[in-house]
Amino acid sequence: MITQIESRTTERKVKTTEQLTPITVAYGDGIGPEIMNATMKVLNAAGARLEYETVDIGEQVYLSGNTSGIGEETWTSLRKTKVFLKAPITTPQGGGYKSLNVTTRKVLGLYANVRPCVSYHPFVSTKHPVMNVVIVRENEEDLYGGIEHQQTDEVVQCLKLISRPGTEKIIRYAFEYARAYGRKKVSCFTKDNIMKMTDGLFHEVFNIVGKEYPEIEQEHRIIDIGAAMLAESPEKFDVIVLPNLYGDILSDIAAQITGSVGLAGSANIGDGIAMFEAIHGSAPDLAGQDKANPSGLMLAAVQMLVHLGQADVAEKIHNAWLRTIEDGVHTGDIYDSNVSSECVGTDSFADAVIARLGLAPDKFPVVKYAKDAPTITIKTTPTVPAVKELVGIDIFLYHSDRNPENLASLLKDIESAGIKLQMITNRGTKVWPNGFAETFCTDHWRCRFISDEPQGVSYQVIIDILQRLHNKRLNVIKTENLYTMNGKKMFSAGQGQ
Repeated sequence: MITQIESRTTERKVKTTEQLTPITVAYGDGIGPEIMNATMKVLNAAGARLEYETVDIGEQVYLSGNTSGIGEETWTSLRKTKVFLKAPITTPQGGGYKSLNVTTRKVLGLYANVRPCVSYHPFVSTKHPVMNVVIVRENEEDLYGGIEHQQTDEVVQCLKLISRPGTEKIIRYAFEYARAYGRKKVSCFTKDNIMKMTDGLFHEVFNIVGKEYPEIEQEHRIIDIGAAMLAESPEKFDVIVLPNLYGDILSDIAAQITGSVGLAGSANIGDGIAMFEAIHGSAPDLAGQDKANPSGLMLAAVQMLVHLGQADVAEKIHNAWLRTIEDGVHTGDIYDSNVSSECVGTDSFADAVIARLGLAPDKFPVVKYAKDAPTITIKTTPTVPAVKELVGIDIFLYHSDRNPENLASLLKDIESAGIKLQMITNRGTKVWPNGFAETFCTDHWRCRFISDEPQGVSYQVIIDILQRLHNKRLNVIKTENLYTMNGKKMFSAGQGQ
């Protein structure tokens, strides 16, 4: 249900004749209403030129029978305002409920998640006093496609999907962001030593796109050592661009090592719509106690104001927030008797920021935003269709006999002219031919049939193999066609291939 926000927060203290920009606001669940009320107080007191529509999302929408947690009236509001300020929400326990964050990002095409992670030493305790990192996370693809299947009694799968245009968009955004905001270095983290095709594509596109930005330092690191270096020496990084899952994990780590995830906001940017939120969850155990730190949502609102071209208001709020932190007025999550002067609740922290509007920090650098927000427009390279040849098929079978030799003997007469059984794997490890007796096997088998003809095979040959498997009462779980594209094999090899 859409309502007017004035019924849920303080009235504006600053009247303006300027046109107001409409935004959609969701108060969320748990601590969400408290930190949103605090943020709204600050926005209104600072004179933000905004007009609000509130919408209901989250737990109560889920429990009403909507498994996505968001209703049609909210989509209507978002299509109209194109800006979403969202508090954290709670997903009910139990199966069948889709992640609202993932749904919103994917449906609205919010491909770039931007999370600044800054240390506020010495006023917020941290082991890393020099840190100013921006995590740019791909938001729509990877394992977050949510495509999962229980395939056998013992094995489930989750599909990892990486596309060239989706990758190019996020890589270009990272470089354009660095250029627009004066950042000097872009780092890319993947695991392409193992996932050579999916993460390999991400790395490849990073190298290709990076050539267009010679003024920006560039590096690639394997995700495990990159994460270790970020945790140990975050000052060595500036902008980091990552696929979805790695970015989700690393952005929380980066935020936490600044002192608290409660200090970090994030922007989710698409081609026409943007969403702004704190990175933390709804913390229902703290709800209603006036203990939550509203800083993450306040700083997300600052990102929103910059996005909307209200740099003056963004500066006023951000500098007042920094001055509040400097003055030692802290919520309980960052309170330290050695540096803090006062431990306050959610609402009092907002009042402290409001009291400092118009003041600048003494120790931290004064924030200055360009009057006109940098415009980042992303165009992707058109895809040229490849010459494809069907050269084989991976057939995934359920088979309870854990001896691969027995399965191989059943499959030998499945072969036909032009296509032969090349190998059998179990959980990706080759077990036939010449497997090891020590290899543990489950009931899930990949059987690779490869053409021995230079021109490949027709799809009818594939159909014939599947029919013969059916006749033998072998349980086919799924299949993957194997192709060459422009003469290059486009499928992963097994051991010894």
